[in-house]
Amino acid sequence: CSDGDKACHLWTVVDLAFFVLMGIVGGLLGALFNCINKRLAKYRMKNVHPKARVIRVLESLLVSMVTTVVIFVASMTLGECRDLSPPTTHNSTVLEAVNVNVDVNSTIRQFFCSNKSYNDMATLFFNPQEVAIHQLFHQDATFSPVTLSIFFVLYFLLACWTYGVSVPSGLFVPSLLCGASLGRLVANVLKMNLGMQIYPGTFALIGAAAFLGGVVRMTISLTVILIESTNEITYGLPIMITLMVAKWTGDFFNKGIYDIHILLKGVPLLEWETEVEMDKLTASDIMDPNLTYVYPHTRVQSLVSILRTTVYHAFPVVTENRDNEREFMKGNILISNNIRFKKTSVLTRAGEQRRRCQSMKSYPSSELRNVCDDQVPVEPTEEGQDILQQMLERRHIPYPNLYPDQSPSEDWTMEERFRPLTFHGLILRSQLVTLLIRGVCYAENQSSATQPRLSYAEMTEDYPRFPDIHDLDLALLNPRMIVDVTPYMNPSPYTVSPNTHVSQVFNLFRTMGLRHLPVVNAVGE
Repeated sequence: CSDGDKACHLWTVVDLAFFVLMGIVGGLLGALFNCINKRLAKYRMKNVHPKARVIRVLESLLVSMVTTVVIFVASMTLGECRDLSPPTTHNSTVLEAVNVNVDVNSTIRQFFCSNKSYNDMATLFFNPQEVAIHQLFHQDATFSPVTLSIFFVLYFLLACWTYGVSVPSGLFVPSLLCGASLGRLVANVLKMNLGMQIYPGTFALIGAAAFLGGVVRMTISLTVILIESTNEITYGLPIMITLMVAKWTGDFFNKGIYDIHILLKGVPLLEWETEVEMDKLTASDIMDPNLTYVYPHTRVQSLVSILRTTVYHAFPVVTENRDNEREFMKGNILISNNIRFKKTSVLTRAGEQRRRCQSMKSYPSSELRNVCDDQVPVEPTEEGQDILQQMLERRHIPYPNLYPDQSPSEDWTMEERFRPLTFHGLILRSQLVTLLIRGVCYAENQSSATQPRLSYAEMTEDYPRFPDIHDLDLALLNPRMIVDVTPYMNPSPYTVSPNTHVSQVFNLFRTMGLRHLPVVNAVGE
């Protein structure tokens, strides 16, 4: 509307009722679109994707051929020849995002019609999607209701079939075009049959919002996009109402199209928040008690065995806590800050170590570190010494050297297989592989100080394509050599207490983008 035209109204209160009904219809059609596309995606995953790549190419060619045939046949047989008259346009619905400043006569398609007439079906099909949307938003009395109905059905089915094929294909603009044709159909019916004084472009915009909202279930972001594209803040309320109604209606039947494909492809995407029932759980209820871990000083053969028999991205660096050994042997269950180490976990861990030994390929006589030397004692400090100095001295005490004196055996008792573990940090798989490739280790009769040191640039030289442990030839490495991982581990990763509620664990894990979250009690176990 021009600034001086006070009688011009883009929409009225009466129109809001029709907008709500269009939101309901858009939600139902969007749910139908998602349901059909989900079945097609499942069929493709079962019968197309597992086969050779040429099958995917043939499917893409089939979609292209069918689409071309449908467009030509529909334009030739179902299109209506209409007289060419200068259409009226409304600047109120000009799309800045679809900036198609072309003359009307250059966008219409004659397509076997006589002079001074045009084919309305071909005008929609044989123009780029942006031009077709521009025509539906702007031009009055250009398309018949029958043409709009047939166009919507055909485009709905073709868009549903095309989305998910093994070539890049759009969803956003085709959904806008489907919805715009539906909105223009409603506007034509109201204007011709009921004689209402309405702007067809407004109904085309609301129809586009309703159908797109019913398919993708976006609300706030889609409202902002459509308001910015129309450059009319007065459309804010009807667009908000339409999108919310479309989302609520569609959610009653299924999820949005993006959420459906995320679930089908198995993408581990977390929701925004946890379910209410999960607030009854704590971190100790959902943690994995059967850990695959490494020691601060570990033999090469043990590291190779761990890397080749597991797929974990990182490993906790631990030492065995003999201070709690007596408590463990008394009751077979150690309770430290509400962490319960059960017999099943112990047996599972021992069984995992045995399997690792059996599956070791490079070094058949694999020895895993399960015995700790006593930690280096801290000499008592004199009275009056600065507390900060005491803390600094205690901080630089080296990690205990862990030299194995025996391998795990089936004859071991449960107490011999397991001792409480003290957490010291996390070491990444890529870091361990890099250390093995560059031969960062020291001999058993030497000190860990003789081990070569790598800089940060050397550790990350292969990023992001780190070598696979199965593709490496480590025959030149002495399996009895020892690797000190402490200079390269992360000594202070994010950790949670066993009593932390799952909702808090979830928020920390999701907001910080974590990949691992150790559960550590008050004494570091």
